[in-house]
Amino acid sequence: MSSEQTPTPDAGPRPRRLTWAAALAALEGAVLVAGGVWMLVLGFTGNPDDRQQAVTGGVTVIVLALLPLLAARGLLMRRSWSRGPAVITQLLALPIAYNLLRADGVAIPAGIVLAVVAVTALVLLVNPATTQALGIRGPGRPQEPGRK
Repeated sequence: MSSEQTPTPDAGPRPRRLTWAAALAALEGAVLVAGGVWMLVLGFTGNPDDRQQAVTGGVTVIVLALLPLLAARGLLMRRSWSRGPAVITQLLALPIAYNLLRADGVAIPAGIVLAVVAVTALVLLVNPATTQALGIRGPGRPQEPGRK
């Protein structure tokens, strides 16, 4: 195993910020899975314009849910690689939230919630305590002895 795959041996307790960031990423992944399953169910039992498109859309959303779910697992296990997918998920959520905010009805509160979750997760992910807990060194910092 490489040093990126194993947590640092002298690491203390996981910071709460890291746990909360993982929880928010997992929540986003779970909502995506639920949305994908909902699309599949409607595709099979409802009367969609194009059944194949509804099924393909549902499967695609479920597969896309793997990104935040794997990132959440990696964050909980303190894997340094996991911050990238988690940040990407939040950055992709922001334009979706913006489009929901410009829509009508129920989409507006959904857009507000998504925007709050995405911004909160981004703040947690770039926090120095999170970065340190994941073993990510900043630019210009010397590499720790024994780590590659």
